[in-house]
Amino acid sequence: MSVDHILAAVTAATKVVMLANPANPTGTMLPEGELERLASALPEHVILVIDGAYTEYAEGYTGGAELAATRPNILMTRTFSKVYGLGGLRIGWGYGPKAMIDVMTRIRQPFNLSTVQLAAAQAAVEDASWIPDCTALNATQRARLTGALRQLGVACDESHANFVLARFADEAEAVAVDLALQDEGILVRRVKGYGFPEGLRMTVGNEAQTGRLIAALTKWREGQA
Repeated sequence: MSVDHILAAVTAATKVVMLANPANPTGTMLPEGELERLASALPEHVILVIDGAYTEYAEGYTGGAELAATRPNILMTRTFSKVYGLGGLRIGWGYGPKAMIDVMTRIRQPFNLSTVQLAAAQAAVEDASWIPDCTALNATQRARLTGALRQLGVACDESHANFVLARFADEAEAVAVDLALQDEGILVRRVKGYGFPEGLRMTVGNEAQTGRLIAALTKWREGQA
C-alpha cells in the first residue's frame, strides 16, 4: 500500500486514517518523507493515527513524533508490548495535540491502568540500556534470518520490526513448513487472515534461537531435494 493508494481511498466521509508503521505482518514501513507527504495531503478533518508499536526496531525512526508535535490532526500511539516485552500488561501511550488529548481524556474510562502496570512501565523506561541492547541484537539476527531465508530460496520482505515475513511458493507449502517447524518445537504464525496465505511470520530471536530456526528451515529445504 502506497501513500497514493491511501489518498485515493479518502473521501468526504473519511474521519480517521490508521497507519501501522512499521506494518504487521510484513515489517515494511513508509519512509519518513512519505509519511510527511501523507500527513500534508490529508484533508484537515481527517485524523491520522500512526501506530508505532514497532518503532524502536526501525533505526533512526521516531514513530511520527515530529508530526504529532506540529500538526493538529496527528496522533502517534506506542506500546510497551513489543520491545519492552510487557504484552500481558497491555500498557500503551499516545502523543498528539493538546486539544485531541483533552477530548480523549474526557471520554476515557476512569481507571485505565493499575498501579502495578504503571510501576512496570516506569521501571521499563528507566532501564536505559535495554532498548539499544535489544534493538542491536534484533537488527543483527533479523539480517541473519533474512539472508538465510533468501539463500534457501524463500522470498521475504525487508523488515523493520522484530519479525520477518517469509513468503513461500503457495499456501500448501507454508502449511507444510509450519508443520515441519512444529515437529522441531518451533512455533511461527500463519498469516492467511492478513491476506498472506503463503506467508509465515517468524519472530527474530537471540543468536541461538535464530540458529535453531535456520537449521530447521534448512532441514526442511533439504528434505525437498
